[in-house]
Amino acid sequence: MSRIGKAPIEIPNGVTVTVDDNNHVVVKGPKGELSRTCHKDIKVIVEGNVVTVQRPSDDKNHRALHGLTRSLVHNMVIGVTEGFTKSLEINGVGYRATQQGKNLNLSLGFSHPVVVEPPAGITLAAPAPNKIVVSGVDKEVVGEVAAKIRGYREPEPYKGKGIKYENEHIRRKVGKAGGKGAK
Repeated sequence: MSRIGKAPIEIPNGVTVTVDDNNHVVVKGPKGELSRTCHKDIKVIVEGNVVTVQRPSDDKNHRALHGLTRSLVHNMVIGVTEGFTKSLEINGVGYRATQQGKNLNLSLGFSHPVVVEPPAGITLAAPAPNKIVVSGVDKEVVGEVAAKIRGYREPEPYKGKGIKYENEHIRRKVGKAGGKGAK
């Protein structure tokens, strides 16, 4: 059995989870509302303040969907109560981020500034010139926006310049072996 899929999901106070006949799960909480349609073979059952996920058989596909569905519903519950954040750091001379209303203005060494507009439900913040914080209720969208921002100038391995995740370690390379005194 899937260890993740078997674990029940506790519903905190102030959160409501509803499942209709088409396996459409709607989670409402203090930070907002999330909805997702789960696979038709997997059953999502709400009993009191606990959500459980059940599968019809031990088929390989059903085992995979079991854990996936439980994780998706759990992330929805966490999202509407606490929310998700991803922090990014900018390294490099002259590289910086500034806030312009809801948008983020990035100076990344290009001939033009890069303006990032957040999608619905996502907030972008630049608490410092070399730091970016992406936050929202949907874990998938927060990660997608953070990856998109990182993709504008990925960190390079020689000097480490670029945008990286806060806890990411950049593997550094040694530069040219020649140079001084080589003929």
